[in-house]
Amino acid sequence: MKVVKYLPILGLLYFSTALRAQQPSVAEKVRSTLKQQIEDQAAWALREQPQTITATICTRSEGGVHDFYSEGDYWWPDPQNPQGPFVRRDGQSNPENFVSHRRAMIRFSRIIGALASAYTLKPDPIYLEHAIKHLEAWFVHADTKMNPNLLYAQAIKGLFSGRGIGIIDTIHLIEVAQGMLVFERAEDFPVETKQKVHEWFAEYLDWITSHQYGLDEMKASNNHGTCWVLQVASFAKLVGDKAKLELARERFKTVLLPTQLSSDGSFPLELSRTKPYGYSLFNLDAMVMIAHILSSSEDNLWEFSTDSGASLRTAMEFMYPFMKNKDAWPYQKDVMYWEQWPVAQPALVFCASAYNKDQWIELWAKLDHLPTQGEVIRNLPIRNPVIWF
Repeated sequence: MKVVKYLPILGLLYFSTALRAQQPSVAEKVRSTLKQQIEDQAAWALREQPQTITATICTRSEGGVHDFYSEGDYWWPDPQNPQGPFVRRDGQSNPENFVSHRRAMIRFSRIIGALASAYTLKPDPIYLEHAIKHLEAWFVHADTKMNPNLLYAQAIKGLFSGRGIGIIDTIHLIEVAQGMLVFERAEDFPVETKQKVHEWFAEYLDWITSHQYGLDEMKASNNHGTCWVLQVASFAKLVGDKAKLELARERFKTVLLPTQLSSDGSFPLELSRTKPYGYSLFNLDAMVMIAHILSSSEDNLWEFSTDSGASLRTAMEFMYPFMKNKDAWPYQKDVMYWEQWPVAQPALVFCASAYNKDQWIELWAKLDHLPTQGEVIRNLPIRNPVIWF
């Protein structure tokens, strides 16, 4: 009798499993959603010629022509001492700051991401050849390459010529590294170019894990510490540095989640900032990408939880209702760019894939995939999910 009783249930389970097997995967949904956009963006990228940081120079930089330079976003002239050191206004970006190098790097990331996405869908050598031009300009050619350090990033007038906090600027090299992984699989990818690009990333990886600026950023308690781990994971994956991959895993499990993620899935340190909504999205995206890069069958970070029960699943479940309906956000609104968030957050894509949640990928499909606001783009380093599957 028991067999008869449970046969309908078993049948339903079988039917449900079979139906799901016929449904498109998250990766397939991403490809179909973005197909036209990918073609359009690749056409744009093919028209763009290489331009690195050497094209623009800031006289306030203490570095040379090959040194990346940026200035602290939230630092302004002191009204009480106009010629003195700048003062901080949290969350309020100074429009007079030098941002040309950051914009050049974001443009580079957009180009490589667009070309790699198109190459993933259709391995046309024209995408590969154009990407190589940009990669060689940034990492190979002596007259245009960038030095593999950030000694002069996030400088503050009257205080610092550079800071460890500036390492967050190179989050826009993450999709360059991932794009490189896509392209270098091609049989006709130049061996010397691959070697030189790997050497650049290996040297930069060593710098951010050994220089005091890098160590300072590693110890940062908020999204800066998260983005340090994300960069280490991404660049170590490209160059095959197993020791640094393990370092990133350990930081994720022993530092990032235990110290930043509350048991309810929120990020208290981000909620205490003047842009709690945007920073919560940014930090969630970064943590999710760490798990995507580093998870393996032996060490599945998607299922890792802290002693309090906090995990990436709880973090996504906390933020999802507010991505779907921002008006329900119970905390203060961001002082700037409140109206521009959310966009097509990568956390929705990769959490949907990891946890089998259709509603998350469905929301992602409805959001803006091509934001134009500079601050949003700056805090959205993962814009090309196709190259990550």
